[in-house]
Amino acid sequence: MQDLRTFSMSGADVLPLVEGGKGVAVSDGRSAGAWAAAGGIGTFSGVNADVYNEHGEHIPLIYAGKTREDRHEELIANSIEGGLSQARIAHDLRGGAGRVHMNVLWEMGSCERVLEGILSQAKGLIHGVTCGAGMPYRLSEIASRYGVHYYPIVSSGRAFNALWRRAYNRFSDWLGGVVYEDPWRAGGHNGLSNTENPEKAEDPYPRVLELRQIMSKVGLDNVPIIMAGGVWHLREWSDWINNKELGPIAFQFGTRPLLTRESPISDDWKQRLLNLVKGDVLLNRFSPTGFYSSAVKNAFLQELEERGERQIDFADLPNRDVGLTEAIPLNARRFVYIRPVDLAKVQDWMEAGFTTPMKTPDDTLVFVTPERAREIKRDQADCMGCLSHCRFSNWRDREDHTTGKLPDPRSFCIQKSLQNISHGGSIEHNLMFAGHNVFRFRTDPFYSNGFIPTVRQLVERIVTGH
Repeated sequence: MQDLRTFSMSGADVLPLVEGGKGVAVSDGRSAGAWAAAGGIGTFSGVNADVYNEHGEHIPLIYAGKTREDRHEELIANSIEGGLSQARIAHDLRGGAGRVHMNVLWEMGSCERVLEGILSQAKGLIHGVTCGAGMPYRLSEIASRYGVHYYPIVSSGRAFNALWRRAYNRFSDWLGGVVYEDPWRAGGHNGLSNTENPEKAEDPYPRVLELRQIMSKVGLDNVPIIMAGGVWHLREWSDWINNKELGPIAFQFGTRPLLTRESPISDDWKQRLLNLVKGDVLLNRFSPTGFYSSAVKNAFLQELEERGERQIDFADLPNRDVGLTEAIPLNARRFVYIRPVDLAKVQDWMEAGFTTPMKTPDDTLVFVTPERAREIKRDQADCMGCLSHCRFSNWRDREDHTTGKLPDPRSFCIQKSLQNISHGGSIEHNLMFAGHNVFRFRTDPFYSNGFIPTVRQLVERIVTGH
């Protein structure tokens, strides 16, 4: 393998190895601090981060607010306190080595307020902010105000070009790097555009080269690009390292840090990772963000798939032009109209226990059990505004706090599920994000006999090319 050289990122010489920031307590101060201590860039998640007391005990957030708006304010306050809590932990553990970054999602609820709240109190604790899931135009302005480097996450050169022209050109001094997150290989939310085929992965090299060419045209030849998504062994990327055409390249590892001793995920989750096989990760569109996302196939995703399959068109009044003429009860007081050809499907679903139809924003009905319907409605009512726009609950964190559309029962409360799994909940009945290379834990000899390394052992292994 070619020589892996250190270079300057976020104000210090570091190994070009970055821990990917996985949201809602999956990347925390412990893992980030350990990664930085090993000489790289550790990243904790600033997305609803956990708050710890002076004894190192997690303080769960129990909402007192009766309205969505009240709960949203509680969430913001807790997110700021949690971000500061994790930043302090990471700072203490790094021992002056490496760098600590915070990862946020631009589409999380009141992202700008959370960023301002954390960075205004975290001087010297946080060296960089990575941000994706949307077009974070104001990221550059906010980070620059607090003397922190910023790292937008993009999936195409075109996206970066738009960010640069609209905002980043005015704050170029604090642009620490650009994260290219491969939309077909990365875990979590993926930046696939409407023009890209989710079933046909593209080679990342020409896409990253295009990004570099766009950056070079505006004088950013020496600003690092961080390759994220699908990175496992560096020997598989040897032609990228010290490549003059690509310029400085760092590598982000999101999945491999999950399986370390410092990783905060449960032992059940870690054991599941050791036993996954190729094809166990599904690229799907169930997320209430509306983005594609990649997660491990389990009963949770299976139920969402099956829920979407029990779906038919309907109208509130008969419409012969489109064939919606057959009346069925929506509830005890109202009828709706469906196509006669769909009546047999509805009867079969009802006989199987899926007796409750629920309206979607697309003029369709999905059929679920009464228990599932109650859970969906309860989760929608309990919304605390964790996203800027949520198709599941119809929350929006601006103006009148509604998207203006019906809540969508084909989705789910992502905050509830991610909080559950990250704090010891069922790995079968919650959302489990993972990259598409996660099956390699099972085949990589480094993890033979169920070996789980420390972060330092993992970084040392990565540096060898393996």
